[in-house]
Amino acid sequence: MPRFSANLSIMFAEYDFMDRFERAAKAGFKAVEYMFPYPYEKVDLVDKLEQYGLTQVLMNLPAGNWDSGERGIAVIPGRENEFRRGVDLAIDYAKALKVPLVNCLVGLTPKDVAPEQARASVVANLGYAAQVLATKGIKLLIEALNTNDIPGFYLSSTADVLALIEEVNHPNLFIQHDVYHMQVMEGNLTNTIRKNIGRIGHIQIADVPGRNEPGTGEINYTNLFRFIDEAGYGGFIGCEYRPFTRTEDGLGWVKPYL
Repeated sequence: MPRFSANLSIMFAEYDFMDRFERAAKAGFKAVEYMFPYPYEKVDLVDKLEQYGLTQVLMNLPAGNWDSGERGIAVIPGRENEFRRGVDLAIDYAKALKVPLVNCLVGLTPKDVAPEQARASVVANLGYAAQVLATKGIKLLIEALNTNDIPGFYLSSTADVLALIEEVNHPNLFIQHDVYHMQVMEGNLTNTIRKNIGRIGHIQIADVPGRNEPGTGEINYTNLFRFIDEAGYGGFIGCEYRPFTRTEDGLGWVKPYL
């Protein structure tokens, strides 16, 4: 039976962020995830998790200046010290929140930088983060994003992610497989998951097109969930979708699993 975590960055957006924990719990979720905990005090986040009996399964490393369009800095030469400070900050929050998985958005391909320099930067940064996080018992993930939603993102296919993992060559670096992004870019979901199940640390979902809840688009999620179970995936599946209307009104698809 698949297990699901509510992504509070985009689900339950009808409510203030700190009220979304309660809403997720009342909807039947036992786990949550969200992109960035850093604007909030650790003690307040811990209180919400404990108050509503929730496990937080995932968060992201700091990703630069999000409001200005940055989507990660690991691939940008010259920002290594900032990246390392972000790793330290993520560890501080992950330990407090008992988060086992930290995702690194590596960033947009930098302009006016030689490809070999960008590659050296991202390989070195990921190697550093993988090693430091390993000492804390935290897995490091990287993911590919589709180029329609995020033009210029450095990783846009499963092959890109696998090649980078191979080059970094650290056992604490895993795939965050986002079904939505990879359906847009390459399809072939079940074969890709089957081939790489040993390197997949986390799965996220949304339907295509629209990035709305399962059942609103082209993906046969009933079959996909069964296949993910059969493939031996034991982690949570993150619901990183934009509800088509109100979040609670679109949860019929998940009720049999909660």
